[in-house]
Amino acid sequence: MTRSEAYAVSIMSELRNLPSVDQLLQHPDLSAAISKFGRPLTRDGIRFTLEELRQNFQAGAKIPELGVIIESIMTKLSTWTEPTLKGVINATGVILHTNLGRSPLSSSALRAIADTASGYSSLEYDLNKGKRGSRSIHTEDMITHLTGADGALVVNNNASAVMLILTALARRRRVAVARSQLVEIGGGFRIPDVMKQSGAKLVEVGTTNRVHIQDYQRVIQEQPIVLILRAHQSNFKIIGFTTEPSLKELADLAQDAGLALVDDLGSGTLLNTEEYGLNHEPMVQESLAAGADLVCFSGDKLLGGPQAGIIVGRGDLVTKLKKHPMARAIRADKLCLAALSATLNHYLKNEAQREIPVWQMISATLEDISARAYKWHKVIGSGEVVQGESAVGGGSLPGETLPTMLLSIQREHAHRLMRKLRSMNPPIIARLDANRVLFDPRTVLENQEQLFLEGLSTALLGDD
Repeated sequence: MTRSEAYAVSIMSELRNLPSVDQLLQHPDLSAAISKFGRPLTRDGIRFTLEELRQNFQAGAKIPELGVIIESIMTKLSTWTEPTLKGVINATGVILHTNLGRSPLSSSALRAIADTASGYSSLEYDLNKGKRGSRSIHTEDMITHLTGADGALVVNNNASAVMLILTALARRRRVAVARSQLVEIGGGFRIPDVMKQSGAKLVEVGTTNRVHIQDYQRVIQEQPIVLILRAHQSNFKIIGFTTEPSLKELADLAQDAGLALVDDLGSGTLLNTEEYGLNHEPMVQESLAAGADLVCFSGDKLLGGPQAGIIVGRGDLVTKLKKHPMARAIRADKLCLAALSATLNHYLKNEAQREIPVWQMISATLEDISARAYKWHKVIGSGEVVQGESAVGGGSLPGETLPTMLLSIQREHAHRLMRKLRSMNPPIIARLDANRVLFDPRTVLENQEQLFLEGLSTALLGDD
């Protein structure tokens, strides 16, 4: 036998030491895995682990002991079945944190979701007539009452709302948009690209920093326009030598020319942000009062509800949108409608500031936030309380902040502490500033505070 043949025999002999799939399935230490994960998935985990060990062996690694193999199988099964979408504690101070799911829902909205999801519902059933109904009735009356609009339609997000409006009202026709409003929001969502996909033809108006009503008049005179779209600059500011016509000026121009005026507010709010020490964010009611034919905005930003796109405005235009085939493809589901109804109810009952988490955070006093920060410092026994700023975030009120107090913990290897915090259960997401880890009480929900303090204490152990 040659040396190479002997080596091959040695390899085969060592590989035979690996237990078979059936042997592992019958091993008593994996009976718990079968009970927890099911026999088919456990078998897949065994096969995957054995194949991985063979490949590692070919690369020079040794065959591990049986106990290590079983532990690897259990780890693999746990990894496969652990959800990647999980609740976290937001200690960043960014209220509408897009990466963390934006608006937390009110307790009423959560109960509405649970009640609707746990059984059957009257989603499209008219209880009075005893026959098929429309899902739009569950929110339309509330929205029109709150905004003063003639009609309302809820879709799955605001990007869909813009796409539906452009497709239904302006396909193969020209739409005028100011160059200052050709925005890109998160995820590469660009107004010009959306218009292209909808089939609408973009007509750019004015310049990046200065747009006059005469620019719109000139465009309308030079080529047939069917719609004027105003896109609110919700996630950036243009400052300096700038000007733009008011929405009222655009509305008067559109009415005289027989055009539709659409105001895409992006975030959208029903409350006056100036009352909370912030700059003015355009309100839905204001846009309608100024003469916009349609206004669209998000449900999960400053409204404080679930992800949704809400369209309000002229009844005939809303009816046309409802009848468009795309409306079915992007309609809101029953859980969204349940949560949105509960959220809108808070506004109807004038309790939004008290019940909706986003508005609780925005309206929180510096005195209350400071008290929580000092309480944390006392419990943790580490760091210091410092002044800071909270951000609204989520494509709302760009550059706007609220004064806050922060628990600051300084570490030479701050990134290491950040990693440990993210490994907690639930994960804690904080803010990093050089070698300081900052925690803002404004965005830590009160029902998560004890978990936050326990997780932070655990993460700090041995991290000095």
